[in-house]
Amino acid sequence: MGVQGLTSYMEKNRHFLQHLKVRNTTLIIDGCSLYYKLYFTSGLNQEHGGDYDSFALLVNQFFEALSACQIQPFVVLDGGMDPTDKKFRTMKERLQGKIKEASSLSRGASGSILPLLTKETFVQVLRTMCVPLVQCPFEADWEIAALANQWNCAVLTSDSDFYIFDLKAGYLPLAYFQWGNMRACKSTSGWYIPACGFSVDQFCAHFNNMSKALLPLFAVIIGNDYVNLQATKRLFSHIDLPKSGRAVGSRMHSRIDSLLHWLAGFTGPEQAMEAALGFLASEHRGVMQATLSSGLQDYELSSSNLALFFARGFVPTADLPEPLGRLPEWILRALSEAQLTPMVADVLVLQRALLAVQVENCRLPSSHTASKSIRQLLYGLLLNWKQKLSQKVAVCGQDQRKPGCGWGQGRGPSLSDDPYCVEEFDRHDLNLRRVRIQAALPRLLQQLPLERLNMVPLPVRRQLLLETLGVDESLLHTIPLSLQLPLCVTCHWMSNCSPRPSMTHVQALLLGMVYGEICRQRAVHRGPAEACPALTSISERLDQLHTFKGQRRGTIDLDTAHLYSQWQSCLWSSFNLNQLLCCPLPEPVCAWLYSGTLVHHVVRELKAGATSEALLGGAVLSKQLYSNLLGAVWRLTETALSSAISCSSKKKRRGRKQTVQKQPGTRRRGQATDVVPSNLDINNRFALLVVDDGVGDA
Repeated sequence: MGVQGLTSYMEKNRHFLQHLKVRNTTLIIDGCSLYYKLYFTSGLNQEHGGDYDSFALLVNQFFEALSACQIQPFVVLDGGMDPTDKKFRTMKERLQGKIKEASSLSRGASGSILPLLTKETFVQVLRTMCVPLVQCPFEADWEIAALANQWNCAVLTSDSDFYIFDLKAGYLPLAYFQWGNMRACKSTSGWYIPACGFSVDQFCAHFNNMSKALLPLFAVIIGNDYVNLQATKRLFSHIDLPKSGRAVGSRMHSRIDSLLHWLAGFTGPEQAMEAALGFLASEHRGVMQATLSSGLQDYELSSSNLALFFARGFVPTADLPEPLGRLPEWILRALSEAQLTPMVADVLVLQRALLAVQVENCRLPSSHTASKSIRQLLYGLLLNWKQKLSQKVAVCGQDQRKPGCGWGQGRGPSLSDDPYCVEEFDRHDLNLRRVRIQAALPRLLQQLPLERLNMVPLPVRRQLLLETLGVDESLLHTIPLSLQLPLCVTCHWMSNCSPRPSMTHVQALLLGMVYGEICRQRAVHRGPAEACPALTSISERLDQLHTFKGQRRGTIDLDTAHLYSQWQSCLWSSFNLNQLLCCPLPEPVCAWLYSGTLVHHVVRELKAGATSEALLGGAVLSKQLYSNLLGAVWRLTETALSSAISCSSKKKRRGRKQTVQKQPGTRRRGQATDVVPSNLDINNRFALLVVDDGVGDA
């Protein structure tokens, strides 16, 4: 949610805020607002796909600062889309805007795009730090406000709706929460964080002691995410507002100020609503009254279910729309603990998915095209259960679904004839486009009923995941557990991305994983640098590329960015599918997998003549890990190469076979080997894979 212009209005009128020293308290934190704010205000990389290691360190520092000030955080995350669709238009408009911003960033201009795996990284850091966390079924604003009032504690967020909620302990805007200055702020009572607080009571006192019950009506009339803005604009234009006596900035700020002064003349929302509707023609009053009344209900607070969840892990189902209320308890718990993507709820309730925008080549198809088959299987697991449940309920006559939450079929009229179809909203050129995606129903699906998925033997779940990614289990024998899923994703990416990656792109990606593993090992050792000099040496060498200064900020290799955006999409989709399958492969730590700044700069170094061996230096273990990863990829390319040759003309096939036979280190079909071929051999094999693939222009 959000009230138009209200955040900037408060920034222009800081006398509405009170300076505070925050310590020794409980704090409810809007998790989505926090990770957006941390990422965008810290100068972290966006155009190269994100630096998740730097972001994870920042999140860790934030919660360490809270701990030093004896602040107990409880983090609440948004879930799926509102099942009533009240906000869907706003969400589509914002996603369309993000497409434009991503295009701007790709051309070296300004924009704000959250890297794809930011939320997953955030959640993993919180789990490691044992920070209490819950993911709501849908949008979290109301639950956050209700819980804060139950516990009589403040809310930390950047959502302007919290200027409207009647919060007993007030609202702390993230923009004024100076957690980075904590070390310079100490009193006799200990460390504290300087902040600014907002109180509804104090705010209303500035407007002739206006009734705080009028603030929700103000939010609806001025415009928030849940109302038809065109309708409220027409209403606003008819209201006879007093002229604002204060210069508060823009025209929108003057409107806010005038509307607040106008509302202050009424004793309550009923009288003000009646007066506002009086400015409209009689034929428009009924619809507008329903709009205003519905908007007011969004701000009415009662008891939250989150208190029971934080206290006893209780997940209530009474208020959930169907079929969420009939999900098995283990899935509901996983959703509440942010161990499943909110897309699970979106697919089950709405049969819809909004795919996040990335910085990529907008002249080429969306990066999410490369991971389509992975999402199709996830859709199949969910919709197959939903369809069977719908049939069972229909036969038993137990259809108790709530009004407006249809579930036997898809909500959209285009889906009503196909219960195994999902609407995906994704980028097409520079526009947001809706596409019908058919769910996949593989042969193993009957062995994997959703309600008992957590009890299905591990080998069966593992087999389905590996088949989906197109990887043979033998590839994983020499790979550390933490990198098995990323390696499988890399193999799937190589077979499904377009244009095909060069060997340089694959090497840089694998070197990035090795760097992450080095950082992980150093974090585990936590000893002096001399304890592992080889790791320290290679880490310092790659650290220089991580913070490389030789490239002008904002300039990117667009085709490289597009390839790695496809890899991230494959990883994100595989991450979600792996979670739904109860992690048949260990869940990787996102912070150690991909640093866009590092990987892009390694590509430049390799293209300039550097070798992976030189970048790895003398660290034997790191070289062995890189060799194992590259060897697994090489074995995959043999299969892909054979397929590519068989699809070519006889002339090309003969020529390519002769080229392969001339390569040193080539093994015969069926011959086992543990030796990774020379770089020349691998590069030539990759060249054969990409020879017919055109690369899109930047």
